[in-house]
Amino acid sequence: MSFIEQVDTLKAKHHALEDEIDTEKNRPHPDDLMIADLKKQKLKIKDQLEEITH
Repeated sequence: MSFIEQVDTLKAKHHALEDEIDTEKNRPHPDDLMIADLKKQKLKIKDQLEEITH
């Protein structure tokens, strides 16, 4: 996998997690534990992006 493909893949995963978080937050009874887990995953991906782009 090329560098650009890695960055694109991580950005796509980051965006998908963002969508999942928004969907969960807008449910009548959002699952706070699920939201926290999704946010942790999103942060890990952001850290990976920072690491490989700098």
